[in-house]
Order: sequence, then structure tokens, then C-alpha cells
Amino acid sequence: MWEIKQYENGTVVIKPIKKSNTAESIKPLAQQSGVMKNVSKEIKVYTEQEHVERASASAVELYEKFKAAILNLADDIEVKPQKEHIAFKKGKNIVDITILKNSLKIWINLKKRQLDDPKDIMRDVSGIGHWGNGDYEIRVGDDDNLEYLMSLIKQAIKNKTHHTLAFSRLAN
Repeated sequence: MWEIKQYENGTVVIKPIKKSNTAESIKPLAQQSGVMKNVSKEIKVYTEQEHVERASASAVELYEKFKAAILNLADDIEVKPQKEHIAFKKGKNIVDITILKNSLKIWINLKKRQLDDPKDIMRDVSGIGHWGNGDYEIRVGDDDNLEYLMSLIKQAIKNKTHHTLAFSRLAN
């Protein structure tokens, strides 16, 4: 959800509305209605812990290194566990990570030909099905390319921020 405010001087402010940790749960509402009760049983909230439990200690340690590096790239990056991956968002998805048994699979959320990858280490998955968002994927078993991968992820952040700014300019 987005909150859009227009002030008398013509200024428009657009900002995402984030669910706070104190937001009301759907559970009490579900107990009041039979239909809502059935729907709430279907809702599954995924956690990082569930992803971590499936992996080896070395894969978890690698994930924690990449997570810390991603969170240090920009302010307000959110971690959103999904069914098959963990999404890192700054308004929109910038990168997704699946913690495998002994490695990580990382997707950078950019369309084909939007990523400048001089080392050519990312795999083009634009023509095949995959869990993460974006057309670029890599499987990593160590942190040897950590800094280089952060430079690629920065491109996704810049791209998503640029589109958000362009949208706000259109609103004026």
C-alpha cells in the first residue's frame, strides 16, 4: 500500500505504508466469522527461521554474511521471508535469496540487459522458471565474490529507486 499526500503548494509525497509490529492480527477477526476462520487457516506466514532450519551451519553463516552486506547497502531495506526464498525489498524487491543445504541461490531483480556484469558471473534465467524475482541468478558456496555481488545488487537498488522517483515526478 502507498500513502499519497498532496499539499496546497502542489507538492506530492508518496511513501509506502508498512505494517507495524503492533498491527492488529487477522486471528481475532477470523474467530468471529466462519468464512474468515476458514480463510485464516489458509494464510501462512513464513519466517527466516524456517529457511535457516533446512540448511547446514556453513550455508546459514554464508546467508548471514550476505544478509548483513545487503542491509548495509541502503537504509530501509526490508527482509520478507516467502515460501521458497527470502526477499530483500526497498519499496520493491531488489534481491531474493534461497538458502539451500550447502549454498545460496541469489536472484537480482533486474530485467534482462539491465545488469552490468563485467565478470559475467550471473546466469540469465529470463527464459526459464525460477523461484526468485528478476532475470539474473547465481549459486554461491562461499563469500569470495561478496563485494562484487554487492556492486551488482546496488544496480538493482538504483534502478528501483530511479523508478520510484520517476513515478513521483509523474504524480506532480
